Amino acid sequence: MSQHGHEVKIFGEIKLYAGSGSPDLAQKIAEYLGQQLSPREIIQFPNENIFVKLKTSARGQDVYVIQTTASPVHYNLMELLIMIQTLRLDSAARITAVVPYLCYGRSDKKDQPRIPITARLVTDMLEIAGADRYMTFDPHAGQLQGFFSIPGDVLTATHMITDYIKDHLQPGMRDPVVVATDLGFAKKGRNYALDLDLPIAFIEKRRTGNDAKSEALTLIGDVKGRDVIVVDDEVDTGSSTVQAVDVVQKGGARDIYLAFIHPIFSRDCAQRLADLPVKHMVTTDTVGIPAEKMKLLQGRITVLSIAPMLGEVIRRAHEGRSVGEMFNE
Repeated sequence: MSQHGHEVKIFGEIKLYAGSGSPDLAQKIAEYLGQQLSPREIIQFPNENIFVKLKTSARGQDVYVIQTTASPVHYNLMELLIMIQTLRLDSAARITAVVPYLCYGRSDKKDQPRIPITARLVTDMLEIAGADRYMTFDPHAGQLQGFFSIPGDVLTATHMITDYIKDHLQPGMRDPVVVATDLGFAKKGRNYALDLDLPIAFIEKRRTGNDAKSEALTLIGDVKGRDVIVVDDEVDTGSSTVQAVDVVQKGGARDIYLAFIHPIFSRDCAQRLADLPVKHMVTTDTVGIPAEKMKLLQGRITVLSIAPMLGEVIRRAHEGRSVGEMFNE
């Protein structure tokens, strides 16, 4: 909020704390804001219990805890909760959990009997730990926003990815088409297609039995002789991606490109991607990619940083200004 050109600070100064899940991203956000990361000590005792100690006081300050909750999921989540509670007990004025990738996002409904809705449990834990607000990127399901009772900013990196494709890849493509990896991603896939002003095709998965692998895949739309941009929200084990590439190849696709937000890359996923006949991949740093996995994909992957966007959102949240304005909303 500004009054006659003067900044009116509702809270104290911005203080940034990094969990151990996303140190590089936290450092980039700090640099964007011209800040230092606030010093803290995180120790894991021999019994695996986590201990957090702040090196300076956060009393009365506007605090942002930056921690992604990818692998090791339970360590990163617990560390985030303990950091938030530490700051709450130190009388921080406002605590925002900045979680670029929020774990358990797929456990968002009871689609079988006798199962949990773990995404709801995670949001409850963040609130009970003491978070006043949250920020996250591209959750698997939109209803995740309804699980929180605290306000938050649910951001998307889609436009960042489509801007990169438009500037660097699309000019060299022949008759390109966007392909959504399944019908569940159809709506978000359409956003990519609209942004890029391209037609869209879909892969339909149909269970043929109870075995997880018994799926019949159908391509809805035409890819014959065209360059294809396969889009998804996250790549975890790479199975859906491998299947999608196979289906569009059989459909007569020319060059194949991949675009996705969260590079989870579990198990041997990076190797599986490296083995695919894919010309280029575009993703973001919501999840850090280990050096050995990056090496496998060298020269064929572009990782765009969400740090400037997050930095700007943090600045606006701190000053009480609209975040929607950044995206012409």
